[in-house]
Amino acid sequence: MRILYVVDVHGHYDAVSRALAAAGPVDLLVVGGDITTAGTPEEAGRAVERWQMLVPRLLAVAGNMDSPAIDARLAELGVSLDGRGVAIDGVGLFGASAAPLSPLRTPYERGDDELRQRIEAGFEAVRDCRVTLFCPHAPPLGTACDRLRSGEHVGSAVVRAFVERAQPDVVLCGHIHESRGQDRLGQSTIVNPGPVTSGHYAIVEIDGGIAVRLDT
Repeated sequence: MRILYVVDVHGHYDAVSRALAAAGPVDLLVVGGDITTAGTPEEAGRAVERWQMLVPRLLAVAGNMDSPAIDARLAELGVSLDGRGVAIDGVGLFGASAAPLSPLRTPYERGDDELRQRIEAGFEAVRDCRVTLFCPHAPPLGTACDRLRSGEHVGSAVVRAFVERAQPDVVLCGHIHESRGQDRLGQSTIVNPGPVTSGHYAIVEIDGGIAVRLDT
């Protein structure tokens, strides 16, 4: 299975099409949130439907610059990973939309208890899969994937605690644009490819083993 992961679209919908063209054929496109910047459900829905014509399958979560209404639209379209698990040929994908509460008060933030509940609900559906891919919009706290230019770590403690305990094979996140890179927590590979608006993406290839690479 060959998966393209993109995140932080922020209304630049053609950037996803360009990433698909650059990456070559894939079996699945995963969009990790911030589809819009305070956009509408209709806007996000049109973008998803357009991307669906380019790939065999698409799954997505909403980001903190989307909204609960956009998240609901993703569920209506049958592509949502928020609090859900989807198994494809033994590969289980699950996710959590939004970001932790912050002083910025962005459109879609969740308290720790709600975020934890959504993560656990999704994981429960795929925990027995041979490979698990966790797709939170926000990165785990204290990694190479959640650091601002100032050096401050601003990821999610809830996401980190879950990853340390459950050890999903790969964690595909975003949210912190300047923190493009990879890290590890135990056996879990953490990936923040950087915003697709800057041409960035990640490829996950699963065929016996698991290989993850960022665009070059």
